[in-house]
Amino acid sequence: MAESSYRDPGSAEELTAHNVRAMRHLDDAAARQETAADRAAARIAHWCVRIQFVWLHVAWFGGWIAFNSLPMLPHFDPYPFTFLVLVVSLEAIFLSTFVLMSQNHEMRITERRNKLDLQINLLTEQENTKALQLLARIADKLGVEDPSGGLAALEEATRPDNLARQIDQAYPEDRR
Repeated sequence: MAESSYRDPGSAEELTAHNVRAMRHLDDAAARQETAADRAAARIAHWCVRIQFVWLHVAWFGGWIAFNSLPMLPHFDPYPFTFLVLVVSLEAIFLSTFVLMSQNHEMRITERRNKLDLQINLLTEQENTKALQLLARIADKLGVEDPSGGLAALEEATRPDNLARQIDQAYPEDRR
């Protein structure tokens, strides 16, 4: 099958294939911007959400407590297991840091995608406004009237700054 251009797709399948390749390109670009710390944090965070991580801790804590509770064994951390609490606290600090690093990286990717979505939506709105203006001129030329009378409002360009102000006014509690 011959490769078509984005503006002249041969079929819906070719258009969606182009879009999937564009998304992959954006993902690859984001991956190239990852630092070694981002990759390490993502791997650690990914491991920590697996059930094996939970079972490892159940076995580790259970073994630690059992070893330090049985009367016939030497106790390196007797009840109330102060050293275990220290180790678990340190682990929690590091794990939360890795999870936050991973979330921060994902947030940067999401923010970039949101900006891209906004730009595409603004371009689409501008294209639609121009198309409506052209249709209105054609309708005028042919003497066709808009029965609803709402076309003029839709022909106006959308102003993102006005929309943001309207949203802020409608949701004042979100600005705190």
